[in-house]
Amino acid sequence: MLLRYGETTFSLQIPPGRLLGELRTDNPASDPPFQLIDRAISDCEPYLSSFTKGEKVVIVTSDITRYTGSDLYLPLLVDRLNQAGISDRDIEIVVALGIHRHQSEQEHKKILGALHGRIRVTDHDCDNPGKLAYLGNTSTGIGVEINRSVAEADRVILTGTIGFHYFAGFGGGRKSILPGVASRRACMASHFTVLNPEPASGKNPFAATGVLDGNPVHQAMVEACAMVDPDFIFNTVLSPDKRIIAAFAGDWRKKHLEGCSYYADHFSCRISEKADLVIVSCGGFPKDINFIQAHKSMEYASHAVKDGGVMILLARCNDGYGHDTFHRWFRFKDLDSMENELREHYEINGQTAYATLQKAQRFRVILVSDLPPEEVAQMGMTPAGNLDEAMDKVATFLPSDFKAYVIPEGGNVLPVLDTVRRSTFEVPG
Repeated sequence: MLLRYGETTFSLQIPPGRLLGELRTDNPASDPPFQLIDRAISDCEPYLSSFTKGEKVVIVTSDITRYTGSDLYLPLLVDRLNQAGISDRDIEIVVALGIHRHQSEQEHKKILGALHGRIRVTDHDCDNPGKLAYLGNTSTGIGVEINRSVAEADRVILTGTIGFHYFAGFGGGRKSILPGVASRRACMASHFTVLNPEPASGKNPFAATGVLDGNPVHQAMVEACAMVDPDFIFNTVLSPDKRIIAAFAGDWRKKHLEGCSYYADHFSCRISEKADLVIVSCGGFPKDINFIQAHKSMEYASHAVKDGGVMILLARCNDGYGHDTFHRWFRFKDLDSMENELREHYEINGQTAYATLQKAQRFRVILVSDLPPEEVAQMGMTPAGNLDEAMDKVATFLPSDFKAYVIPEGGNVLPVLDTVRRSTFEVPG
């Protein structure tokens, strides 16, 4: 069995008697992308038919870090707006950067496809008060400040892609507003709800991958989105190779939930038991370009590991950690002290570090990477230079009759125990 690592592969030899299974997604067949897009836009006809000439329309779309197929569907969506009487000059595309950097012209071209140079495109700026508008507070007191162009538009359309998110449950839908076009303060406040309100009470267990019901991060996003009340959404679902395999368009609540349900059906994998050992590859470059990206595979695979077991994570990380503040969080060696610092000085990278340390303390993680071994050890993990070395280390940590799962594409599959109710890891029933 070959497992991808950066731009190369490792060969894995594991006795069949030790292997519980190879966990993969079903990668469903689908119609050609343009057929899926056309059908989804047709689903929005009841909404589009109410658009009138002269109305200002804002389309919110994702930045370059989240490919959604926007270069394919945005031109078709704008053409349909033209048919409804909306001229190009009355359409603005706002790139939902959240707290990410601004995009280059070349990146705008990749996002807009054939629309580049034809339709006005602006990057959201989370730090410019003059370009933000206050809409109100959520039920937990988060002040919702969003992009002024979005707030003042006559019509708002949200676009993006649906996938698992390790503490918001799923991406897509309402996430285009918060954090997509929100102020930095609102973004930080919504992410902070990952933690339980009481000091030293840890992470909210419902702020988890594939969970919407009871998820405080999701709830904050929904409340913020309701203040905008977008006209409709257009969300895609992508295969592991970034091909559009489904599209959900229409009511921003209903269609997002339908898309989440579809994604959970096709990208979760039922298992009958947890294993002593899980060997997971992120899927190679660019999915393991840095550790923050690789953490996604680590998080999903953790659902298949017994407490006290072992995970081998293949993540080359040839671009380091992904942010220069990430590794600094591991000056804290225990969860309580890291949590205290998070509550005082919250950072998204600190939240990822906290989640990493949680897993490193729940079971042993052997990280095969290009990261300096001493820094891997500081993160609470065991460094290894290659898969063979990692397997040799396993022999010292586990009994000879261990059972294992192998996950070749860790960023695309969520293991779920048969004993877990569907409604706890998918959308509410």
